[in-house]
Amino acid sequence: MTPSFGIATAPQQVSYADVQRVWREADAVPEIRHAWLFDHLLPIGGPLDGPILEGWTLLSALAAQTERLRLGLLVTSNRIRPPALLAKIATTVDLVSGGRLDFGIGAGSRTDIPWARREYDAHGLPYGDAAHAAGSLAEALTIVRRLWTESEPFDFAGEHHRLTGAIGNPKPVQRPHPPIVVGGRSAKVLRIVAGHADLWNVPGGDLPDAVGRGKLLDRYCAEIGRDPAEITRSMHLGVSYDDPAATRDAAAAAIEAGFTHIVLGLPAPWPAGVARWVADEVITGM
Repeated sequence: MTPSFGIATAPQQVSYADVQRVWREADAVPEIRHAWLFDHLLPIGGPLDGPILEGWTLLSALAAQTERLRLGLLVTSNRIRPPALLAKIATTVDLVSGGRLDFGIGAGSRTDIPWARREYDAHGLPYGDAAHAAGSLAEALTIVRRLWTESEPFDFAGEHHRLTGAIGNPKPVQRPHPPIVVGGRSAKVLRIVAGHADLWNVPGGDLPDAVGRGKLLDRYCAEIGRDPAEITRSMHLGVSYDDPAATRDAAAAAIEAGFTHIVLGLPAPWPAGVARWVADEVITGM
């Protein structure tokens, strides 16, 4: 599979104009095929009281101002929005973008990260344990897919979510639905990847671990009779402006290991022309 490259711009400690500039630049750089935001409500880097923009609202605005880039959140926290509401939000972004949404979702921040819970407490959102988060994600993906594809109202009675008379209209532009990107590395999440995902995303930084997780995903696919080759392997890699060769080497190693969807995280503040720079110094330099 030919590798594809994208960028990620965390919308924290920056302004809307900052993000807007980089995405407009990237939309004009053909080597960059996709662009991503994240989904946090308080900063996870820099001052806690610094600015941060809500991901899906910002994504819709950027979808309206770009023409070519595929786009999404890497990844949506399933803890923040009820799945039927999320399906409606995502459908709207797919319509605004003309069918360019990649639907990224995960179980939400891990319980073993010291700061993970604070944004939920600060916004009055529930925060269950890891088993609850994984079970909720599996049900959410079932609900979202049904809302995107079924034409008649349905009821859903799960352990974590209950709906009565649920229906999604209009449907997304992309049929049968936007590609589903599931992010995570735990065994529970990898079972969900096997059952639901078109792409699997994992953070870079420990390639042997990611390869091992990929082998576990292959096993889970075999257990349910799915060809693991149907799931594109995606990796997020941080970019070094001072040492682009190191970023190139990390991307080359990831691609060699089978991760053909590469997301290049751009640290803020973003230099002028950063999209063209990353294309020239990282993507085409490989």
